[in-house]
Amino acid sequence: MNILLLQLKRIGDLILTTPAIGALRDKFPDASISLVVSPAVKELLPAITGIDKILEVRGKTDDAFDWIALSLGKFDYCLDFTRNDRSSFLTFLSGARKRITSDHPNLRTKLRARSYNEFVEAPVGVLHTVDYHLGLLKPLGIENPSRTIRLHLPEETTARADGLLRAANVGDDFVCFHPGSARAEKFWEASRWAEVIDHCANETGMKCILTGGRSAIEQAQITAIRDSAKSAPIDLSGRTNLLTLAALVQKARLLVTVDSAPMHFAAAWDTPQVVLFGPTNPFHWHPRSDSAIVLLGGIDGPVKEFNPKQRAAAMNQISTKTVIDAMEALLSAPAARAL
Repeated sequence: MNILLLQLKRIGDLILTTPAIGALRDKFPDASISLVVSPAVKELLPAITGIDKILEVRGKTDDAFDWIALSLGKFDYCLDFTRNDRSSFLTFLSGARKRITSDHPNLRTKLRARSYNEFVEAPVGVLHTVDYHLGLLKPLGIENPSRTIRLHLPEETTARADGLLRAANVGDDFVCFHPGSARAEKFWEASRWAEVIDHCANETGMKCILTGGRSAIEQAQITAIRDSAKSAPIDLSGRTNLLTLAALVQKARLLVTVDSAPMHFAAAWDTPQVVLFGPTNPFHWHPRSDSAIVLLGGIDGPVKEFNPKQRAAAMNQISTKTVIDAMEALLSAPAARAL
């Protein structure tokens, strides 16, 4: 069997596609499975398992060679997880016997609907992203698959993370704070980050590390946090690639973050985490883990019920006390790792 998967969205989307990839590999261990992605997820690819061939769609003229490869692929199934104009074109080009995507009331009336010959009832608006992806597997006879995120870190990545921690004199007990995101509206105030970091350092005695990207906006925020904190958190921001960051999250006693890729890494390895949501609805993205606490602006305490129609909220509606209470609950729980 020859299967083609199209996932052209961002890193978080690809991570949440791994349960579907794993379910396909479990069901069809001898199948050839190809994955088409965007360049934005390139750093994540070494951690993706169950794939025989990966193609990148770069939006350049040399993509034509990949298009030719797709058209000659003789695929039995093509699953379009992305459902945009580019992915619908690639679905059509694949010539797969079964070309599958989720149904939508308006999709059948559009020209790109001709790219597909099977529509699955998997309404993205009322499903967690993992469930949306898994829903597309029904035509292949896959029912009730595991929702577990599947990532495998290369040994050299883990070794690199260990080296960073040793150089910073950080032992096994540390808390990772990842305050950044590509979207500034997800930022929480630097003074509040500093307050929760100082509380953690003073009350637990554990090392507190800061992680983040190299972009100017993230570095400015991290500098402000570091300057405001009295406990001198260890700044590892800008010193890791994506998978080294994932390894740090895997090793941490606790992750405190906004809605971003580290949240999904923590979910993959069941690292306890406190995750702050505001402009993004946690219904679609929240980590499904007993060791995760989700906080949302405008809600006092952890989110207990997730609503697909939840409105966006300002991040500054989340109080420092709420975050500190969540941290303490996870660090004192009997199930907390390394306790």
